[in-house]
Amino acid sequence: MTLRKALLAATVLALPVAAQAQPVSGLYVGAGAGANYHLPSGGDGSKLKTDDVGIVGLASIGWGFGNGLRAEVEGSYRHNDIRSAGTSGNIRGSSGYFRNYGAMANVLFDIPTGSAFTPYIGVGAGYIWTEVDKANLAGPGAARYRIDDTDGNFAYQGIAGVAYAVGGGLSLTAEARFLGTLEPSLSVSRTSAVGPAARSFKPDNYNASALLGLRYAFNTPAAPMAEAAPPPAPPPPAVARTYLVFFDWDRADLTDRARQIIGEAAGGARRVSATKIEVAGHADRSGTPQYNQRLSERRAQAVAAELVRQGVARNEISITAFGESRPLVPTADGVREPQNRRVEIVLR
Repeated sequence: MTLRKALLAATVLALPVAAQAQPVSGLYVGAGAGANYHLPSGGDGSKLKTDDVGIVGLASIGWGFGNGLRAEVEGSYRHNDIRSAGTSGNIRGSSGYFRNYGAMANVLFDIPTGSAFTPYIGVGAGYIWTEVDKANLAGPGAARYRIDDTDGNFAYQGIAGVAYAVGGGLSLTAEARFLGTLEPSLSVSRTSAVGPAARSFKPDNYNASALLGLRYAFNTPAAPMAEAAPPPAPPPPAVARTYLVFFDWDRADLTDRARQIIGEAAGGARRVSATKIEVAGHADRSGTPQYNQRLSERRAQAVAAELVRQGVARNEISITAFGESRPLVPTADGVREPQNRRVEIVLR
């Protein structure tokens, strides 16, 4: 097996066990790297073009508020090779480096999807130091010039991305960013004995970036593991008296398997000529007692309604709800236990 096939197989096997994304709560750190495109600029008579693709890297530390909102501070670096540069007065060159060093404050919002993928959007503001390094320019005749200068300015950015929850607080991120700054003012020095003095170099500074990265949240609650389907009820004896209908966590709707069991109970009631059918709802201890009481009532009502739909007279059914007070499997408070999320149908 080639390395490429092995990596692909590992990725496919890992996908089904990815954690469901949880809202970021508390401290987190992140880092990313990718490609940066500096848009051709022409501010104040200054012209600048860079190679199509440069590099960008950033690191951040932030705080999640548990409701989708996050705030962070970020340090970033962008680098592009200069393809061509020029100022007023017919001064031109095609060498050097264009760099941005930044410190930004960002506000972001995670859009919940109920899956491992969480899109997010954000805006930021801060300060960028713009540097042009080793840019050699030629002017009229034998005149020669050089730009080796740095200037700092207010900066702003927009962010759009998506995070994929791997588990244990770790997420993979992919995002696009647009960063702009106010026009930097860089000194142009004459390096020859002849030639007119040059004006300052003031290019526009707009950047579009694509990044891949990692984010680690220290206090993210452990994502609930995918639970196996509730265990099927054992085949009923010749004359069935009790049936168990199981529910998913925090749900009161009926699965196909639940409807099948209720159908068996309805058929059993007709076979044994039951005069009374007791429907009792239950919940596990993962919520408050008050909430679980209401949840067990909804589950019992859903089962009773399905019995009626399958031919059982409503006046033969009595409904009770016990909340979390009568578990099949005793657990500590807050524990999710599939066998305690049930409705018992008892034929009398």
